[in-house]
Amino acid sequence: MIDARVKELLNPSVLNTVSGLELVARVIVEGFMSGSNKSQSVGAGQEFSQYRNYQPGDDLRQLDWKMFARSERYYIKEAEIETNITVKFMVDASRSMAYAEKGLSKLQHAKVMIAALAHLARKQSDTFGLFAVNDQHLRVLLPRFEQQQFMRFLVELINVQGEGRWENSGEEQLFDHHGKEMIVFFTDMYDHAGDLLRFVARLKTPRNEVVVFHLVGQQEQALNYEESLTFEDLETKARTKVNTQVQRKEYTARVAEWLQQTRAWMLEKQINYHVVNMEAGAEKVLRDFLVTRKRLVR
Repeated sequence: MIDARVKELLNPSVLNTVSGLELVARVIVEGFMSGSNKSQSVGAGQEFSQYRNYQPGDDLRQLDWKMFARSERYYIKEAEIETNITVKFMVDASRSMAYAEKGLSKLQHAKVMIAALAHLARKQSDTFGLFAVNDQHLRVLLPRFEQQQFMRFLVELINVQGEGRWENSGEEQLFDHHGKEMIVFFTDMYDHAGDLLRFVARLKTPRNEVVVFHLVGQQEQALNYEESLTFEDLETKARTKVNTQVQRKEYTARVAEWLQQTRAWMLEKQINYHVVNMEAGAEKVLRDFLVTRKRLVR
């Protein structure tokens, strides 16, 4: 099965190489494109709309000769054509994205999903680029439609590291919107003083679409430990001692409330929001997402 094959490939030795990440992306997309999922798309495409009678002056290349053979009448095959779009992949590259469960970090999970969606965008001839953000670096690969863009994209993606904090959202080129575009942002939503929410709000315009994938670890949600532990904030280094058995109920309730409030805020801003549990496979998350939407951009 496709899920089993992807699971075998999900290890750092594969994901930290361009050829390995390309292989994982290709395997996942092959799953999308097979069977009933073959119509999945990230950007634009072309779908059949209807037939109409031929009229003088119509482009003869649009004549459907099979219909003529059956009916001996001339028909024009019309299609609904959607313009290609620009897909901007943005990733929160702060240190908290280095949080890992079962050997894979949030950032590595994000890279797999980004690579798969970029591969799908390439197959549809969409323009795509990459922006990785933290307070130390702003890594940018501007959107282009060129033969080598996907390989350059994977090289940049491989080199993204989880470091520093999320305090660099003021870079104006992140909000330089032109034409029809979709922004796909991967983050754990951890920041200080609500800066991430302000950043996401600035990304949204009346002309574009913003999709947020919020990565959450299973242990983060459940606090399923059986002893007292000391937890360290990956960004601030602050330490907190927790009796997990005593505080689990209150903790899980607060996490659920946080996720619900975040979802409500995104809905109000007309932003597509999806919680990604790291326990679920990247291919399942993306497949469910695309099946639900049918098309990310219309």
